[in-house]
Amino acid sequence: MDPYALKTLNAERRARRAAILVTDLGDGRDRVVREGDHVAGDLGAAIARAFRTGNSGSIEAEGRTFFLNAHLPRPRLVVIGAVHISQALAPMASIAGYPVEIVDPRTAFATRERFPDIALHAEWPEDVLKRQPLDSYTALAAVTHDPKIDDFALKAALDANCFYIGALGSRKTHAKRVERLLTLGASADQLARIHAPIGLDIGAASPAEIAVAVLAQVVQAFRSRGLEAKGAAA
Repeated sequence: MDPYALKTLNAERRARRAAILVTDLGDGRDRVVREGDHVAGDLGAAIARAFRTGNSGSIEAEGRTFFLNAHLPRPRLVVIGAVHISQALAPMASIAGYPVEIVDPRTAFATRERFPDIALHAEWPEDVLKRQPLDSYTALAAVTHDPKIDDFALKAALDANCFYIGALGSRKTHAKRVERLLTLGASADQLARIHAPIGLDIGAASPAEIAVAVLAQVVQAFRSRGLEAKGAAA
């Protein structure tokens, strides 16, 4: 591997940004393609598919054979609110391969007894997200129903371009939330990315069923990245 390509790839991985090492198997030359870089033709389509799936492998394009070595950050789920939905969602998401962190300053809720074996922060989101910033490979679910806790995290998720942002509450509740986020500087385009009411519409009623709906929507959002313009889902 070219030393410059290796240096670039390692820098992207440290920053939790996706990149693909593209190697021309005919002449051995390689280059790093970052997510969002424009690559035309069949090669570009194959690279876009590798960014969505995370799968590496050889492909034929433009009469040549390339090997695409995909390096994607592991997607994670940050849940704002140590509530009953979170208790069901955390183990489900962990099983599905999404590391989970729970953030809630209310120490009566954010306890080890309620969330064993889960990264738990009994702190305000402002403090946690300052130390551990959100990014485009993070999903955020705000489920406290408390604007003092949820609003900052939602604005931070919008600014970080999280691949999924969901918020618990009715449409009426969300309308008031939108007004508050607008005053915090969020744009209308950003606010349109929030899934509210949270979760796929499967008629969920219990906290566990709502957790299933939320996790399904998170997976759908992650696997359909880049397909929004086509109105497709992975």
